[in-house]
Amino acid sequence: MKNYKIMRASFLKLTVAMATGFWVSAAFAQPYPNHSIKFVVPFPPGSATDSSARYFGKKLSEMISQPVVIENKPGGNSFIAIQQVLNAPADGYTVFIGSNSPMAVNAAVFKSLPYDPVKDFKPLTMLTRVSNLFIVPDNSSFNNIGELVAKAKESPNTLNYCYGSAGYQLMSELFNQSANIKTTGIPYKGASECVTAVMTRSVDYAILDITSAMELAKSGKVKALGISSEKRSPLLPNVPTMQEAGIKDYTAYAWVSAAVSAKTPPAEAAALAALMTKIAELPETKAFYENMGAETMKGGPESMAAFQKSEIALWKRVATLAKIEQQ
Repeated sequence: MKNYKIMRASFLKLTVAMATGFWVSAAFAQPYPNHSIKFVVPFPPGSATDSSARYFGKKLSEMISQPVVIENKPGGNSFIAIQQVLNAPADGYTVFIGSNSPMAVNAAVFKSLPYDPVKDFKPLTMLTRVSNLFIVPDNSSFNNIGELVAKAKESPNTLNYCYGSAGYQLMSELFNQSANIKTTGIPYKGASECVTAVMTRSVDYAILDITSAMELAKSGKVKALGISSEKRSPLLPNVPTMQEAGIKDYTAYAWVSAAVSAKTPPAEAAALAALMTKIAELPETKAFYENMGAETMKGGPESMAAFQKSEIALWKRVATLAKIEQQ
């Protein structure tokens, strides 16, 4: 009887083990992705990058019938979020939703980085780009870009601009270089403080993303003299492009992209890239971004890689010409 009980217990253990093993094997045999995906965002909730992450996360979840978790890890010049992504298993289930700041600008303004924005990541796709408004106080004597440029040439370094991040400092210096003028940059803690500086007439002008300044321009609380996109925005049809305003070849965007660790297997990276690209091409995605004053950027891993490298080269060149001291 005792031996029978022992044999029966052993048989049950074997049966459970075999069933468990079969279940685990079956789960792992399912095609990628077969469980939840995490989007790591280097900025707080409510930011433009966070909005993109949540939109694409929702659409991706609907496509794969798996949860997509948004995890915000702001601070540290995006280093915190990046290290979390690079330290996670490189299996395609941890995605970095980053902007031009960590993926291009940091390479121009830091002497050294704890990551390589090109070598450490495998691009998936571009998500969106956001144009910028050139704004001045509502009572400014400048009614167009030409008048401001003329004053800056007449009195170099007397006009000043504000910037809330290194990216917008570089965009402002690109304007200086394109217009062949010299003005003084004043750092502020983020776009909201910079907007306040313009409204209170503490600075002469600012270049800010359209989502931060559009409603103020519509209400007349600031004057928008130009927009940094190739075409006018349908949300602000009376605001000329910078090129129309006389600054030839000046275009500048903030942008958001998706990438995974460079160690991610090619098959998983390709599958995820295809899904993200498909979302970017949806009509509702175009409508979502147009309502924000932004636009989708189409193209898979190859085009994203080429674009990122061109952006790094551009901002390095601008930083060098502006003699911006690296951090």
